[in-house]
Amino acid sequence: MLKTLAKCIREYKLASILSPIFVTIEVVLECLIPFVITWLLGAIREGASGMGKVWMYGGILIAMAVVSLVAGALAGAFCARASAGFAKNVRKDMFYNIQTFSFENIDKFSTPSLVTRMTTDVWNLQMAYMMIVRIAVRCPVMIVFAAVMAFVMGGNLAWIFIAVIPVLVIALLIIMWKALPMFQKLFPKYDDMNESIQENIKGIRVVKSYVREDYEKQKFGKTSGGLCKEFTRAERLLAWNNPIMQFCFYGVLSAVLFIGSYFIIQSAGTANSVHTEEVSQLIVYGMQILSSLMMFSMVFAMIVMSLESARRICEILNEKSTLHNPADPVYEVENGSIDFENVSFKYSENAERNVLEDINLHIRSGETIGIIGGTGSSKTSLVNLISRLYDVTEGEVRVGGKNVKEYDLEALRNQVAVVLQKNVLFSGTIKENLRWGDQNATDEEIVEACKLAQADDFIQGFPDKYDTYIEQGGTNVSGGQKQRLCIARALLKKPKILILDDSTSAVDTHTDALIRKAFREFIPSTTKIIIAQRISSVEDADRIIVLDGGRINGIGTHEELLKSNSIYAEVYYSQVKGSGDKEVDAANAAALKESLAATLGDAPSADEEGGEKHE
Repeated sequence: MLKTLAKCIREYKLASILSPIFVTIEVVLECLIPFVITWLLGAIREGASGMGKVWMYGGILIAMAVVSLVAGALAGAFCARASAGFAKNVRKDMFYNIQTFSFENIDKFSTPSLVTRMTTDVWNLQMAYMMIVRIAVRCPVMIVFAAVMAFVMGGNLAWIFIAVIPVLVIALLIIMWKALPMFQKLFPKYDDMNESIQENIKGIRVVKSYVREDYEKQKFGKTSGGLCKEFTRAERLLAWNNPIMQFCFYGVLSAVLFIGSYFIIQSAGTANSVHTEEVSQLIVYGMQILSSLMMFSMVFAMIVMSLESARRICEILNEKSTLHNPADPVYEVENGSIDFENVSFKYSENAERNVLEDINLHIRSGETIGIIGGTGSSKTSLVNLISRLYDVTEGEVRVGGKNVKEYDLEALRNQVAVVLQKNVLFSGTIKENLRWGDQNATDEEIVEACKLAQADDFIQGFPDKYDTYIEQGGTNVSGGQKQRLCIARALLKKPKILILDDSTSAVDTHTDALIRKAFREFIPSTTKIIIAQRISSVEDADRIIVLDGGRINGIGTHEELLKSNSIYAEVYYSQVKGSGDKEVDAANAAALKESLAATLGDAPSADEEGGEKHE
């Protein structure tokens, strides 16, 4: 764990080294100041003639205080730079490593957990590092130097301070042993709280529409209360640090005062008399030792708290992608042909059964393939294997005649554009979002892609057109507009394979038909795979695949499947003319007629999605 985190120091090594150096200088001077004061008091007691020695010792004290102040300020500045830079590098390394994760890696960590690790956990680690660089160096150095000076000044009396150190160390180790398991339980509570917040904010429209605010408050109160309870337990145990330290501090101080006073009285008038200033400075050194131990207990508490944070952060930093480029990768995808050969797949090695079983399929380059199946029939799982978002469990997937494992991952995914089931737009203008497909795309190419995706018309209706700002998640555009923008973004990649995973579900059948018609006419050489719930979205495909329970139940054209495949026929008739309700049947038949007419180019224009608006 230490080796992993040490890599994050990098360019802040110098600051991390200079801070302890200046702390050491500060501590040495602080320890020497009482010693010089003793000389000064001794000179005064012996009745030194004139003010020469007083001014000399006074000048030395002032110089030492100034140097100590400057050293302390520099130590603080370098410490702040080192700790903040270390935290920055930890966050950056975590974020960069997450970007390399395969979907299988991402499945191991929830979104709230990742957010907690990059915020709360990194903050705890930053505080711990700051204390380690400065206070954890200051405390042992102060203890060592103060102990040496205490022996010089007080002789055997200094053993009182040394004797208490093992007691404190044992007490701190017991507290650490008890507290660490509590913090291990604490941080998952942070994840639960963040999950509750994320879920509520993401679904705030649903919450308000169902008037479930009170329920969400109760749910958040429960998770927040659980966090409070666990944190209170852990902090209650760590709070024993302070009374234990205070007890030892004042106990030792009382012992030194009592024994020192006894020696002063007993040795008065003798050759080896003990003087008041010597005991006073011994007490000063003792206070320095004990206060350093108290400061170290604070560092100790922060380290205990951050150990679990460090472990959670290292889980992210040490996680390696399950997908790797081969030693000699292929960088050119020859064409858009796709082959599944005896493919089986499951998401986890420990899963009881495969989600895809015995898939054998050949798709020609430029072919349009429709995929139909019920919920949970593994349609998305099938297409995820094409762009190697997951690796197959058995068999192999070939693209352009080569196994997808032979390709460079970036080169493969640049030629396989996927419009996922969950459409995501990022905050920024429409142009900025579309250029995710091709960052060097010209304005003309952007407009052309939007026309193919039937997005240009509604974009032109916005006051700022292609410079219209899209809110995070695309909340200020409708679902159908969002889908078409995502399709246009994928088209800008100019891929050899285009996969639409139920990505026209929010558009009307007329617009859906226009999109498919544009695909046939303008990108005929691109292999197109369309996953849909509506038969009308895939009925004009070259072939349609029917999936059922992770297996291919049937392959053929629309007409062939109507005659030979019961699942397809059942879905078709339930959507078009099988509801048993005359009004619904008439509406379904009209929708089918509209879709077919649009495909042939004869359909009259219609308002998109019933007049969808830019919010």
